[in-house]
Amino acid sequence: MTSVWSRLEPLLPRVQKPARYIGCEDGAKAKAPDSALVNWCFIYPDTYEIGLPNQGLQILYEIVNERPDATADRSYAPWTDLEQLMRAEGIPLFSVEHHTPASSFDVLAFNLSAELTYTNLLNCVDLAGLSVRSAERVDDDPLVIAGGHCTYNPEPLALHVDAFVLGDGEEVVGEITEAILANRAREGAGRVELLESLAGIESVYVPSLYEVTYDGSTVASIVPRLAAAPSEVTKRTIADLAEWPYPKTQLAPLTEVVHDRLNVEVFRGCTRGCRFCQAGMITRPVRERPAEQVRTMVADGLARTGYDEVTLTSLSTADFSDIESVVNDIMDDSEADGTGTVSVSLPSLRVDAFGVGIAAQLQRARRTGLTFAPEAGTWRMRQIINKLIREEDLYKAVDAAYSQGWQRVKLYFLIGLPSETDEDTKGIAELARNCVTIGKRHNPRASVTVSVGGFVPKPFTPFQWFGQNTTAELQRKINLLRDATKKVKGVSLKWHDPKATLVEGIASRGDRRIGPVIEQVWRNGGTFQEWSEHFDLDLWLRAMADNGLTVEDTVYRHRTLPETQPWDHLSAGLHKDFLWQDWQDALAEVGLEDCRWTPCYDCGACTGYGIEHVVASATPPAGGSQGTGQDLAVGGAVPVQLLPRAAGADQAARRDRPEPASVGVALS
Repeated sequence: MTSVWSRLEPLLPRVQKPARYIGCEDGAKAKAPDSALVNWCFIYPDTYEIGLPNQGLQILYEIVNERPDATADRSYAPWTDLEQLMRAEGIPLFSVEHHTPASSFDVLAFNLSAELTYTNLLNCVDLAGLSVRSAERVDDDPLVIAGGHCTYNPEPLALHVDAFVLGDGEEVVGEITEAILANRAREGAGRVELLESLAGIESVYVPSLYEVTYDGSTVASIVPRLAAAPSEVTKRTIADLAEWPYPKTQLAPLTEVVHDRLNVEVFRGCTRGCRFCQAGMITRPVRERPAEQVRTMVADGLARTGYDEVTLTSLSTADFSDIESVVNDIMDDSEADGTGTVSVSLPSLRVDAFGVGIAAQLQRARRTGLTFAPEAGTWRMRQIINKLIREEDLYKAVDAAYSQGWQRVKLYFLIGLPSETDEDTKGIAELARNCVTIGKRHNPRASVTVSVGGFVPKPFTPFQWFGQNTTAELQRKINLLRDATKKVKGVSLKWHDPKATLVEGIASRGDRRIGPVIEQVWRNGGTFQEWSEHFDLDLWLRAMADNGLTVEDTVYRHRTLPETQPWDHLSAGLHKDFLWQDWQDALAEVGLEDCRWTPCYDCGACTGYGIEHVVASATPPAGGSQGTGQDLAVGGAVPVQLLPRAAGADQAARRDRPEPASVGVALS
């Protein structure tokens, strides 16, 4: 296979960041493309510095390259300066290691982590020399596949992507590889036959094999056109993370990237039950990586890469059963080998699982900043969203942080949540004011940064029936917070653009009719829509109007239980009646404890694949079970009143469900 390097290299001095395009990372291991093998190109539809740290792509890249029947390389969306030169010189999209034209691969596999990258996906496919529409591609063209959290509503890209993978991809990439090899061996088999074969793989959705009908502004039905396509596509779940210790050799880039540190996943999934959080719902059940494996992956990774910082990743890292001992061992090992103290970062800290024990370990290295996510400004709202954190929990957590030497704390909140009032919104400012007051008891330079994002109701969450706030309403709430915080010394306010929140809602909540909208925005120059300097709401509104669609129908209206959602033919492993009852409980301000340490609520995540109520640990997380208010910072407890779960029609239905065929072994 040919390389574009000889034509690309002379252009690199003319672009802003040439190191984005040369590869050569420590840990890179792509085999040379081979026509006898299945050749994968994993693509992140944003710039190199955003896409390279993505753990999902790095894991799949390693797994494919370990196979004797496949190769894998990587590509990223070229920035606008290089794209302009590539189009002028006729240079196609290429891989970064061998600079192979993307059209030479068998599979172009995209990670979709953010809806505003959808136009970049189309741009990459076009740069590869392919038609952006699946139906117009021919037998010799690569397959265009996508995975990632955004694929739980794939319909907006159904016209453009050949197949989507729902859930964990570690096993699926091998099965797709084998399907491609088998299709090659079948006489007369082409693209159509291959897509039908892929539809037979668990968790693979081939949209061209489904027929969509509409009833006015809503979807009436989505049904298979062929027997090869299942009526419901279910996500794939890896039951035991210990069997998949990836990435074994994390890529260490030559140039600066975001999250430029060693990253080790400690567990996958979350059952805290935050009703706004799609990631927590779709990645259930919780599966912990053995603590000893975490220690080994950290030690090996630090030794190989030379990093002096490691992030232990998950949706709620402080909930990891052995978090304090693992952090302590990482610190001790780094001090013992004479390389200096390693900095440990714990993302997604929960305030009821953070106290002196963890703070004392983290402060042994440099202290940059801590982020906590109360999400809502009042206890009433936190009951509604099931983020059962009392003000006392937050104040004790930030007191623990400031007392151990931190100067900056960041608090993350959502606005536009169901039944939110102005008092709830202004409660955000009150929490920030009190937190900075606590900080100044320890350090006069203590500060708090409040980061506010507009809420987008996502598929497969209890809030999927809620109508999103308008841009005007979100801006009004931001203005309330600006007025409430502008005179508070030590508090700074940042917010996400409500206009971008609207487009995220269009792309995440729309049906197949949004496909032409995305395509029109792309054809009119709307790439890199996640970047504020390129984002253009007018492009989206014009495209919606030109295609006979409205933001009111797509984004702002409330939805009903009988309505067919664009994603109802897919399954994240969650019973729909569980989600609906949780929505009713939210409206009743009812909170639910974490099911890892309470009886099973039968959400469906465990039973969906033959394992009943996977419990990662016999003991609660570091700060005590959700809702107790216990916090290690003071060693005491603040009682939290949890209302009983409301009875609903779903509970009768659950009693009628058969028991699972087998009971799985609890993961540890």
